[in-house]
Amino acid sequence: MNSHNLGTGPLRLGETAEGSSFTSVLENRGIAPSWRVEGVSTEGIPEATTILAITWADGVLMAGDRRATAGNIIAHRRVRKVYPADEYSAVAISGTAGMAVEMIKLFQTELEHYEKIEGVRLSLEGKANYLARMVRANLTLAFQGLVVVPLFCGFDETDSTGHLYSFDVVGGRYDELSYATTGSGGSEARSFLKAAWQPNIDRNTALSIAVEALVSAAEEDSATGGPDLRRKIYPNILTVTADGVSEVSDEELSEVSARVLEGRP
Repeated sequence: MNSHNLGTGPLRLGETAEGSSFTSVLENRGIAPSWRVEGVSTEGIPEATTILAITWADGVLMAGDRRATAGNIIAHRRVRKVYPADEYSAVAISGTAGMAVEMIKLFQTELEHYEKIEGVRLSLEGKANYLARMVRANLTLAFQGLVVVPLFCGFDETDSTGHLYSFDVVGGRYDELSYATTGSGGSEARSFLKAAWQPNIDRNTALSIAVEALVSAAEEDSATGGPDLRRKIYPNILTVTADGVSEVSDEELSEVSARVLEGRP
């Protein structure tokens, strides 16, 4: 291996990473991902819409509808908006879909890299702070219309409690004690949760409330897609507890969605 090639380009076999920040490694090597859209129209770029998170007795539940829109057109009907960040945390995306997915992939890799280098997981608050930094780094593009606003949640092993965090477009990070929403239908979902959420609810209640909040948002916001029983399209929902991240199956969601839709006025 030639010495003048060290420190640039991808890591080579046997080469040691410079520090516990994966993003810093990429930046130091000149291969960090970047987006440039000067003079390019952002019209027609798919937007991920409504996401939410609620606390319940054993942890946190995070949910998102499956629709992405491009202007007034439905661009995709089965977009995944809620992802595991690591074993004990999850993240949901709203805003410019393609950029949001890439941000989450980099966030996942960052957490994995940190754990491998340091030998321990980054603290839950440290993860939230790092995600806030990533949102802030996107500020220039946000001013051009390419906005990414996530939600983040996790189970804190130090206090055995679920926590959730919301963010604003400039990277501000906010601890939420009960629930949080964002996206085009976020205000409608939040209004429903304000009336329906209670402390220490069980898993079944939390699941029903989350699905109905998305249905409530879909009834008022055309960019939000509610459950579609005929096409078998259901919300994307994860729970985070002391046992880790778990995805709610479509089989369970089909029953919950049918019950919620039947009970709507």
